Amino acid sequence: MGSMNIEKSTAEFLKMSDEEWMRHANPVSGWTRFATLPLIFLAVWSRKWLKWFALIPVGLVGIWTWYNARMFKKPESTDNWMSKVVLGERAMAGREQNPVPEHHLPVLKVTRAIISCGGLLSIYGLSKQKGWPALLGMVLIILGKTWYMDRMVWLFEEMKDSVPEYRAWLY
Repeated sequence: MGSMNIEKSTAEFLKMSDEEWMRHANPVSGWTRFATLPLIFLAVWSRKWLKWFALIPVGLVGIWTWYNARMFKKPESTDNWMSKVVLGERAMAGREQNPVPEHHLPVLKVTRAIISCGGLLSIYGLSKQKGWPALLGMVLIILGKTWYMDRMVWLFEEMKDSVPEYRAWLY
């Protein structure tokens, strides 16, 4: 992973406060955000029909992605898979203060490589309006992201008892 902390950079870009992290830990937030990828693809693909007006759906999806982490209330419980995904991402964002166990890092590199390959294939497919590379890329992104999410749950489960702050996130 080196010094690059994608989770921290994303949290800083999205300006995620403690309150917003907990709102984002609402499973409805996580699942609806996970379902956003096809909307992004459709918004970009729509330029075929909408031309420059395609910037409207692209902008709306961007706004949705930002707002999604803030629009749901704090969950009644974080003791579920999707909430633990978000809590694991939060732990990854804070890994400079609380290092994550080393055995997670190679797997996270592989998941990011899969997501990146899918992203490149998708960009090619979407830019050239070729369906199969765009769809194959989206499938790779979803598979890589799902594996990454599962690893975030594992990481959180492993770290929650050694970092009191993390344990407090689970209720």
